[in-house]
Amino acid sequence: MNVENVHYLNMLLGAGAIALQILTLAALVLLFLKPRENKFLGFIDKHYLKLGFILSLSAALFSLVYSEIVGFLPCYLCWYQRIFLFPIPFIFGAAIWHKDRKIVKYTLPLLSVGFLISVYQNFFYYFGEGASLPCDASGVSCYQELVSEFGGYISIPMLALTTFAALIAVVLVAHFYKKED
Repeated sequence: MNVENVHYLNMLLGAGAIALQILTLAALVLLFLKPRENKFLGFIDKHYLKLGFILSLSAALFSLVYSEIVGFLPCYLCWYQRIFLFPIPFIFGAAIWHKDRKIVKYTLPLLSVGFLISVYQNFFYYFGEGASLPCDASGVSCYQELVSEFGGYISIPMLALTTFAALIAVVLVAHFYKKED
């Protein structure tokens, strides 16, 4: 894949991540304000298995595109996040197949651990000093800034954090949102 195509892919995923961050924040704010009935939360609640499947499958596939097609090898923190992300599309897929909405207890622990690893990685990526980074740039590392769009805001660690946060929001809305009749 040439450099120009990689840039366009980065811009597309970056714009999608920013939109997903806005939607995630809106969903969480609306959820915790405890509205009686909200169309946005109702949509997420009604379609949460499909949304979770699409989000998690997209994240897993684009992770593989970056590593296998573009050639950006993942650092060890990215691998740890992949461990907790890659089973999620299968869980959502099986839940869709069996029409089982009660998968929160299976997905939330995986998503939470992946989210915490991602928060750790993003903290050091954006605020850490070069000497204190958990994976330095001498080997395979996200800190080489292979993806840096929108003024450096969108990076591979930020894409991962956005995905985990959005999936957690979808699962929380499906579990806690109850519209009153």
